[in-house]
Amino acid sequence: MKEAKLLIVPSDLHEANAFVVKHHRHHQPVVGHKFSLACVDGDRICGVCIVGRPISRRLDDGLTLEVTRVATDGTRNACSALYGAARRATFALGYKRLVTYTLPSESGSSLRGAGWRCIGEAGGGSWSRTRRPRTDKAPLSMKLRWEAEA
Repeated sequence: MKEAKLLIVPSDLHEANAFVVKHHRHHQPVVGHKFSLACVDGDRICGVCIVGRPISRRLDDGLTLEVTRVATDGTRNACSALYGAARRATFALGYKRLVTYTLPSESGSSLRGAGWRCIGEAGGGSWSRTRRPRTDKAPLSMKLRWEAEA
């Protein structure tokens, strides 16, 4: 079987979010972003990556961005291609660090393949508080933080 020739192209947030709705296993679309990328095979979008400000206020230092969503249709190497392209674009824009999170049940092989390293456990739990109740829409378990630095 012929290996797909994958290309990375810019994507607007509307298009990326539409792909997330269709293909992401446990997250909803995002509200904002710094930039989004799509992985294409010919005319077909096979994955998207949305990069924005870090969710954690402690990481939001003006020099760090976060991959907030990656979704693919299962095309081989699309996920690694997106993580690698997000890394290159982030550093080309002058940022010094890029982070993302995975569930412990996810292998992280695409991140390792794109040159990221696992920092350890982070997060977990509910965002809901007595004075500010929220509906949890994402998994509440601990996550693994991954990082790429310039």
